[in-house]
Amino acid sequence: MAFVEGGDEVRRKLVHAQEVSFERASAVRDFPSYRGQRNYPGLYYAATMDEHVGYESWLERDEAMALDFAVDVVGFASQPFWLFWSDGQRVRSHAPDFFARLKDGTGVVIDCRPSERIRSRDAGAFEATEQACDSVGWQYRLVAAYDPTWLSNVRWLAGYRHDRFADEAVGARLCEVFADGASLMDGAAEVGDPIAVLPVLFHQMWSHRLGTDLSQRLDAGAWAWDTAS
Repeated sequence: MAFVEGGDEVRRKLVHAQEVSFERASAVRDFPSYRGQRNYPGLYYAATMDEHVGYESWLERDEAMALDFAVDVVGFASQPFWLFWSDGQRVRSHAPDFFARLKDGTGVVIDCRPSERIRSRDAGAFEATEQACDSVGWQYRLVAAYDPTWLSNVRWLAGYRHDRFADEAVGARLCEVFADGASLMDGAAEVGDPIAVLPVLFHQMWSHRLGTDLSQRLDAGAWAWDTAS
Protein backbone atom coordinates (compact mmCIF):
# COMPACT_ATOMS: atom_id res chain seq x y z
CA MET A 1 0.00 0.00 0.00
CA ALA A 2 1.03 3.64 -0.42
CA PHE A 3 0.01 6.85 1.36
CA VAL A 4 1.18 10.43 1.79
CA GLU A 5 3.17 11.39 4.88
CA GLY A 6 4.85 14.76 5.28
CA GLY A 7 4.18 15.52 1.63
CA ASP A 8 5.96 12.40 0.40
CA GLU A 9 4.60 9.07 -0.78
CA VAL A 10 5.36 6.25 1.63
CA ARG A 11 5.01 2.56 0.82
CA ARG A 12 4.48 -0.13 3.43
CA LYS A 13 3.28 -3.68 3.59
CA LEU A 14 -0.39 -4.03 4.40
CA VAL A 15 0.43 -5.76 7.68
CA HIS A 16 1.65 -2.40 9.02
CA ALA A 17 -1.54 -0.52 8.11
CA GLN A 18 -2.81 -0.44 11.70
CA GLU A 19 0.16 1.75 12.66
CA VAL A 20 -0.99 4.65 10.43
CA SER A 21 -3.61 7.28 11.33
CA PHE A 22 -5.37 7.20 7.98
CA GLU A 23 -8.22 9.33 9.34
CA ARG A 24 -5.73 12.23 9.16
CA ALA A 25 -4.13 11.25 5.86
CA SER A 26 -3.77 13.56 2.88
CA ALA A 27 -5.42 12.44 -0.34
CA VAL A 28 -3.15 10.24 -2.47
CA ARG A 29 -4.43 11.80 -5.69
CA ASP A 30 -5.96 15.03 -6.90
CA PHE A 31 -9.66 15.68 -7.40
CA PRO A 32 -9.75 16.82 -11.03
CA SER A 33 -12.15 19.51 -12.19
CA TYR A 34 -12.62 20.23 -15.88
CA ARG A 35 -15.20 21.57 -18.24
CA GLY A 36 -17.80 19.03 -19.27
CA GLN A 37 -17.05 16.48 -16.57
CA ARG A 38 -20.01 14.38 -15.42
CA ASN A 39 -19.14 14.12 -11.74
CA TYR A 40 -19.15 16.92 -9.19
CA PRO A 41 -16.00 17.26 -7.06
CA GLY A 42 -15.76 19.62 -4.14
CA LEU A 43 -14.93 20.09 -0.48
CA TYR A 44 -17.15 19.22 2.47
CA TYR A 45 -16.64 20.98 5.81
CA ALA A 46 -16.49 18.23 8.45
CA ALA A 47 -17.49 19.46 11.89
CA THR A 48 -16.05 16.27 13.41
CA MET A 49 -12.48 17.38 12.62
CA ASP A 50 -13.12 21.10 11.90
CA GLU A 51 -11.57 20.77 8.45
CA HIS A 52 -12.49 20.19 4.82
CA VAL A 53 -12.64 16.76 3.19
CA GLY A 54 -12.62 16.28 -0.57
CA TYR A 55 -15.19 14.38 -2.59
CA GLU A 56 -15.57 13.48 -6.27
CA SER A 57 -19.32 12.95 -6.60
CA TRP A 58 -22.58 13.81 -4.91
CA LEU A 59 -22.74 10.30 -3.49
CA GLU A 60 -19.30 10.81 -1.93
CA ARG A 61 -20.49 14.16 -0.59
CA ASP A 62 -23.47 12.40 0.98
CA GLU A 63 -21.17 9.80 2.51
CA ALA A 64 -18.88 12.49 3.93
CA MET A 65 -21.94 14.09 5.52
CA ALA A 66 -23.12 10.72 6.87
CA LEU A 67 -19.70 10.06 8.41
CA ASP A 68 -19.70 13.54 9.93
CA PHE A 69 -23.11 12.85 11.45
CA ALA A 70 -22.30 9.35 12.73
CA VAL A 71 -22.03 9.33 16.50
CA ASP A 72 -19.26 6.68 16.56
CA VAL A 73 -16.92 8.33 14.01
CA VAL A 74 -14.09 10.45 15.43
CA GLY A 75 -12.30 11.27 12.17
CA PHE A 76 -12.24 10.47 8.47
CA ALA A 77 -10.30 11.28 5.31
CA SER A 78 -10.87 10.89 1.59
CA GLN A 79 -8.66 8.94 -0.83
CA PRO A 80 -6.42 7.92 2.11
CA PHE A 81 -4.18 5.32 0.46
CA TRP A 82 -3.46 3.16 -2.58
CA LEU A 83 -3.85 -0.58 -2.47
CA PHE A 84 -1.84 -2.75 -4.89
CA TRP A 85 -2.51 -6.37 -5.79
CA SER A 86 -2.08 -8.81 -8.65
CA ASP A 87 -5.11 -10.15 -10.54
CA GLY A 88 -2.98 -12.94 -11.98
CA GLN A 89 -2.03 -10.99 -15.10
CA ARG A 90 -1.02 -7.53 -13.95
CA VAL A 91 -0.60 -5.37 -10.87
CA ARG A 92 -3.73 -3.39 -10.14
CA SER A 93 -4.33 -0.45 -7.83
CA HIS A 94 -7.27 1.17 -6.10
CA ALA A 95 -7.69 4.20 -3.81
CA PRO A 96 -10.77 3.75 -1.59
CA ASP A 97 -13.00 6.79 -1.25
CA PHE A 98 -12.83 7.16 2.54
CA PHE A 99 -11.23 5.87 5.71
CA ALA A 100 -13.05 6.47 8.99
CA ARG A 101 -11.82 5.93 12.55
CA LEU A 102 -14.36 4.84 15.15
CA LYS A 103 -14.42 5.63 18.86
CA ASP A 104 -13.23 2.13 19.71
CA GLY A 105 -10.14 2.62 17.56
CA THR A 106 -11.21 0.35 14.72
CA GLY A 107 -11.18 1.46 11.09
CA VAL A 108 -13.77 1.48 8.32
CA VAL A 109 -12.90 1.71 4.62
CA ILE A 110 -15.65 2.99 2.33
CA ASP A 111 -16.19 3.00 -1.42
CA CYS A 112 -19.08 4.87 -3.04
CA ARG A 113 -20.60 3.73 -6.31
CA PRO A 114 -24.24 3.50 -7.50
CA SER A 115 -25.16 -0.12 -8.17
CA GLU A 116 -25.92 0.51 -11.84
CA ARG A 117 -22.42 1.91 -12.37
CA ILE A 118 -20.46 -1.02 -10.93
CA ARG A 119 -18.67 -2.80 -13.75
CA SER A 120 -16.76 -6.07 -13.49
CA ARG A 121 -13.44 -4.26 -13.10
CA ASP A 122 -14.90 -2.12 -10.30
CA ALA A 123 -16.36 -5.19 -8.60
CA GLY A 124 -12.93 -6.81 -8.67
CA ALA A 125 -11.35 -3.75 -7.02
CA PHE A 126 -14.02 -3.63 -4.33
CA GLU A 127 -13.62 -7.35 -3.62
CA ALA A 128 -9.83 -7.00 -3.35
CA THR A 129 -10.26 -4.02 -1.02
CA GLU A 130 -12.67 -5.94 1.20
CA GLN A 131 -10.22 -8.83 1.43
CA ALA A 132 -7.42 -6.44 2.34
CA CYS A 133 -9.58 -4.89 5.06
CA ASP A 134 -10.44 -8.31 6.48
CA SER A 135 -6.75 -9.15 6.72
CA VAL A 136 -6.00 -6.15 8.97
CA GLY A 137 -9.20 -6.12 11.00
CA TRP A 138 -10.96 -3.20 9.32
CA GLN A 139 -14.58 -3.05 8.28
CA TYR A 140 -15.40 -2.47 4.62
CA ARG A 141 -18.52 -0.83 3.26
CA LEU A 142 -19.70 -0.25 -0.28
CA VAL A 143 -22.24 2.59 -0.41
CA ALA A 144 -24.65 2.65 -3.35
CA ALA A 145 -27.32 5.07 -2.09
CA TYR A 146 -29.07 6.44 0.99
CA ASP A 147 -32.74 6.49 1.88
CA PRO A 148 -34.04 9.78 0.41
CA THR A 149 -36.00 10.81 3.52
CA TRP A 150 -33.12 10.09 5.90
CA LEU A 151 -30.69 11.88 3.61
CA SER A 152 -32.93 14.93 3.27
CA ASN A 153 -33.27 15.18 7.05
CA VAL A 154 -29.54 14.82 7.72
CA ARG A 155 -28.77 17.33 4.98
CA TRP A 156 -31.04 19.82 6.73
CA LEU A 157 -29.40 19.21 10.11
CA ALA A 158 -25.96 19.50 8.51
CA GLY A 159 -26.75 23.14 7.85
CA TYR A 160 -26.48 23.62 11.61
CA ARG A 161 -23.42 21.45 12.26
CA HIS A 162 -21.01 24.31 13.02
CA ASP A 163 -20.38 25.17 16.68
CA ARG A 164 -21.57 28.73 16.06
CA PHE A 165 -25.09 27.33 16.52
CA ALA A 166 -24.24 25.99 19.98
CA ASP A 167 -25.68 27.84 22.98
CA GLU A 168 -25.17 26.15 26.35
CA ALA A 169 -28.01 27.94 28.14
CA VAL A 170 -30.57 27.40 25.38
CA GLY A 171 -29.31 23.85 24.84
CA ALA A 172 -29.76 22.98 28.52
CA ARG A 173 -33.29 24.37 28.47
CA LEU A 174 -34.09 22.35 25.33
CA CYS A 175 -32.96 19.15 27.06
CA GLU A 176 -35.34 19.94 29.94
CA VAL A 177 -38.28 20.62 27.64
CA PHE A 178 -37.67 17.53 25.53
CA ALA A 179 -36.92 15.24 28.49
CA ASP A 180 -40.23 13.40 28.03
CA GLY A 181 -40.49 14.13 24.30
CA ALA A 182 -42.26 16.91 22.44
CA SER A 183 -42.95 18.09 18.90
CA LEU A 184 -40.22 20.31 17.47
CA MET A 185 -42.21 23.51 17.17
CA ASP A 186 -44.05 23.16 20.49
CA GLY A 187 -40.81 22.45 22.33
CA ALA A 188 -38.95 25.30 20.67
CA ALA A 189 -41.79 27.74 21.44
CA GLU A 190 -41.70 26.74 25.10
CA VAL A 191 -38.02 27.68 25.30
CA GLY A 192 -38.35 31.03 23.53
CA ASP A 193 -38.73 32.68 20.15
CA PRO A 194 -38.55 29.76 17.65
CA ILE A 195 -36.55 31.92 15.23
CA ALA A 196 -33.76 32.08 17.80
CA VAL A 197 -34.29 28.65 19.36
CA LEU A 198 -34.65 26.41 16.31
CA PRO A 199 -31.03 26.80 15.08
CA VAL A 200 -29.81 25.67 18.51
CA LEU A 201 -32.35 22.83 18.50
CA PHE A 202 -31.16 21.61 15.10
CA HIS A 203 -27.55 21.78 16.29
CA GLN A 204 -28.56 19.67 19.30
CA MET A 205 -30.09 17.14 16.93
CA TRP A 206 -27.00 17.12 14.72
CA SER A 207 -24.91 16.54 17.84
CA HIS A 208 -27.22 13.71 18.96
CA ARG A 209 -28.20 15.49 22.19
CA LEU A 210 -31.77 15.42 20.93
CA GLY A 211 -33.08 12.42 19.04
CA THR A 212 -35.81 11.94 16.46
CA ASP A 213 -36.96 9.41 13.88
CA LEU A 214 -35.02 10.42 10.77
CA SER A 215 -36.85 7.86 8.64
CA GLN A 216 -39.82 10.23 8.81
CA ARG A 217 -40.00 13.75 7.39
CA LEU A 218 -38.51 16.29 9.77
CA ASP A 219 -41.22 18.93 10.11
CA ALA A 220 -42.82 21.10 12.82
CA GLY A 221 -44.74 18.15 14.23
CA ALA A 222 -41.82 15.71 14.33
CA TRP A 223 -41.35 14.15 17.76
CA ALA A 224 -37.99 14.65 19.48
CA TRP A 225 -36.52 13.72 22.83
CA ASP A 226 -33.50 14.24 25.05
CA THR A 227 -31.19 11.30 24.35
CA ALA A 228 -29.80 11.39 27.89
CA SER A 229 -33.22 10.94 29.52
